[in-house]
Amino acid sequence: MVLDPTKHADWEIAEEAESRMKTVYQLAEELGMEKEELLPHGHYVAKLDYRKILDRLKDKPDGKYVDVTAISPTPLGEGKSTCAMGLVQGLGKRGKSVIGAIRQPSGGPTMNIKGSAAGGGLAQCIPLTPFSLGLTGDINAIMNAHNLGMVALTSRMQHEANYTDEILAKRGLKRLDIHPKKVEFGWIIDFCAQALRNITIGLGGKMDGFTMQSKFAIAVSSEIMAILSIATDLKDMRERIGRIVVAYDKQDRPITTADLEVDGAMTAWMVDAINPNLMQTLEGQPVLVHAGPFANIAIGQSSVIADRVGLKLADYNVTESGFGADIGFEKFWNLKCRYSGLKPNCAVVVATIRALKCHGGAPIPVPGKPMPEEYTKENVGWVEEGCKNLLHHIETVKKAGINPVVCINAFYTDTDNEIKAVRRLCEAAGARVALSRHWEHGGEGALEFADAVVDACEEPNDFKFLYDLDTPLSKRIELIVKEVYGGDGVSYSPEAAAKLKRIEADPDMKEMGTCMVKTHLSLSHDPNLKGVPKGWTLPIRDILTYKGAGFVVPVAGAISLMPGTASDPAYRRIDVDVDTGRVKGLF
Repeated sequence: MVLDPTKHADWEIAEEAESRMKTVYQLAEELGMEKEELLPHGHYVAKLDYRKILDRLKDKPDGKYVDVTAISPTPLGEGKSTCAMGLVQGLGKRGKSVIGAIRQPSGGPTMNIKGSAAGGGLAQCIPLTPFSLGLTGDINAIMNAHNLGMVALTSRMQHEANYTDEILAKRGLKRLDIHPKKVEFGWIIDFCAQALRNITIGLGGKMDGFTMQSKFAIAVSSEIMAILSIATDLKDMRERIGRIVVAYDKQDRPITTADLEVDGAMTAWMVDAINPNLMQTLEGQPVLVHAGPFANIAIGQSSVIADRVGLKLADYNVTESGFGADIGFEKFWNLKCRYSGLKPNCAVVVATIRALKCHGGAPIPVPGKPMPEEYTKENVGWVEEGCKNLLHHIETVKKAGINPVVCINAFYTDTDNEIKAVRRLCEAAGARVALSRHWEHGGEGALEFADAVVDACEEPNDFKFLYDLDTPLSKRIELIVKEVYGGDGVSYSPEAAAKLKRIEADPDMKEMGTCMVKTHLSLSHDPNLKGVPKGWTLPIRDILTYKGAGFVVPVAGAISLMPGTASDPAYRRIDVDVDTGRVKGLF
């Protein structure tokens, strides 16, 4: 029995489907895997030994590579993960060999407003509870590895403050002379904990640590998560973790995890996490879950390793990039594809009538509050005006030389006239358009969507990066702002300007990638500016250095690396059936 998504919550639909899902052994057999390549975590979740799979299939041609991105979303999200699952199910219905590659959800949004990232309705990744609550421990491993780096840093600062050079030397230590006000690293936790954004640590006596200002960020913004996303193998990960800059000394020289002699131990926490996780859709197609979300404050991509495995195991690999094409797709395009050497065949831009109305003039919906009634009434004018934002994202995909497919993620409140307006405007812009009702009908509702993607993948493309690695950082930022965001230029705070000058003068930093941090709710830095804002300048307030991951991180506007928990979070409705142990209320 398939439950009606208009009458049942996502967790109820997932729970019913889980009673008849395939085991990981069945999934592995269907994928043609060998026994030792599967690392089960129970009957329905497994890790895959990527090294054995890639070695065995090294001569097999890659499948088609499809990226799923979106327009600038409302604060409610527009169902990008749902569309990715719907597309996998639709391709499955068409008899295609397909595998999905999506990101593991963070505990922050799962317990806050947005909820899990398993999809929704009849297009989900299951089993829902392990997916949403830690899975096989990858994020926990990242937290332990990252925080171990901070333990090493703060304990070293304490010992250097309390002991002479002679005593340090007897203990095999050389004074690093770390500047307490130039600590780049902080602590991480996988919740939205605004009270931890700015803290003081080391209070008490000299045995209680080094007293200084510190901070927490959300776990998925960690540089180690970025490294997990783009590492090609364990050797590459080990080298990258050793290059992480945790602080600067009093002569402004970088202090790395290797300097603290903690890089090997940090990598030890990540040995299992580097293997992608195997799950499935509601309809039994395989899904790889690896790396994390938040492309507004992180790279926000499913991992390079998962994509490489998916491209060898199936004829179509559907991967996912965070938020809109200005953020997630731009990082997929200029960072992930550069590191992986993979070239996509097609990019999907997800759009909803709801988001188009928001960009066209409707009141901005507020999470946790009733949807404004304007969204349930036909308004073709708002939809047409909002399509300016969608068309902008289509042009961004085209600038990469990739074939765009617009997926209209259908809500049952959408009208025929509103859908026709989107089709007309997008087709005039040279994009394929498909209406998909996967949320309501699963794979059967995504057949038009699947067919459009198959057609787009058969056409040749001319994939190219926005910038070369020898392009100066200031010029790269300007290119992204003007060509992707549609802004007029860039301004820098004094702190950011000083860091920019230092980075551009450092020969070791010149070929690092650029990972922008800005709001996902607008093409600009201001979340309230909808549509395609004109006449604005992007304010860069800071530039972070992720030397291990291999990119610098310009931070625009007031966005924080630690989101806050809202007044009506999801955890208020999550509970456990004490008789069965089943978790209920996840969405």
